[in-house]
Amino acid sequence: MEFVDLKNSGLRVSRLCMGGCPMGGYGWGDVQEKELLDAIDVAIENGINFFDTADTYGLGQSEITLAKGLGERRKDVVIETKFGVRFSNSGTIYDNSPSYIRESLENSLKRLKTDYIDIYTIHYRDYSTPIESVVNTLESLKEEGKIRFFGLSNISLEGLTELLPYRDKFVCCQDEFSLACRKHENELIDVENSLNVTPMTWGSLGQGVLTGKYNRDCSFGKDDRRSRNIYVNFHGNKLKHNLEIVEAMRPIASAHNVSVAAVAIRFILDYLKDSVVLVGAKRPSQIESNLESIDWHLSEKEIELLNSISLSDVNV
Repeated sequence: MEFVDLKNSGLRVSRLCMGGCPMGGYGWGDVQEKELLDAIDVAIENGINFFDTADTYGLGQSEITLAKGLGERRKDVVIETKFGVRFSNSGTIYDNSPSYIRESLENSLKRLKTDYIDIYTIHYRDYSTPIESVVNTLESLKEEGKIRFFGLSNISLEGLTELLPYRDKFVCCQDEFSLACRKHENELIDVENSLNVTPMTWGSLGQGVLTGKYNRDCSFGKDDRRSRNIYVNFHGNKLKHNLEIVEAMRPIASAHNVSVAAVAIRFILDYLKDSVVLVGAKRPSQIESNLESIDWHLSEKEIELLNSISLSDVNV
């Protein structure tokens, strides 16, 4: 396994982080608890010590499943969970108020069956609660021992300005990034450099399109979010371009004797130095495929080729 020291924390984490969105059991088709628990076992047995979840994934179910899968091993791993998305009668809203942060944290602690969260992350900014109030609340929770560190996700360049006075306060920042999605690349790099945080990528396999398992005729049931047009990676010209990327990865995967998914993950690991790649998984075989990305490197020529094909779509 490859490891990296999270900035401003002293935490040493695996560069592969198991994503917990599928553990929510909602919107990813057929999801079986036993397979999820087995996937957690395989992850830990192979050196993955970093697990990401959020209170919104399955309305808390992801945290419950993760706690069940970890059991007594909780003390041996780093858990990141997120707050700031609240469901109300009027729909989904973002809420970073101090009272809601504390309420969310207490609920997450109960579901995760732990008395502390390693990294408590702002899922989305509400841009109504002053950032000073948010940071002060997180600092207080840190002093109380309920969280160890705090992180960021989904920060736009416009949203970066308010955070500049808090350089070295946060430990990591997540955003969507993959060969299939480069639109947040500048934000992720600018936040990394401006705030001195470790970059983390979600959507690292383009919701699965970069695994090499799909073709132009792929379709999903209504219980799978990828059936919706908003998940652009599986629709229209975007799907066509993504499949071109996959075809470019196949000979590279063959040359290195790894899965296509491993090539997509390795690109991020080599392209974004000292990054952490967050990949969701529903079953052990997906973890095993992802693990093939570790302990080797793409050549400069291979990186240039994949980079060029990835960026050839103006909508990427």
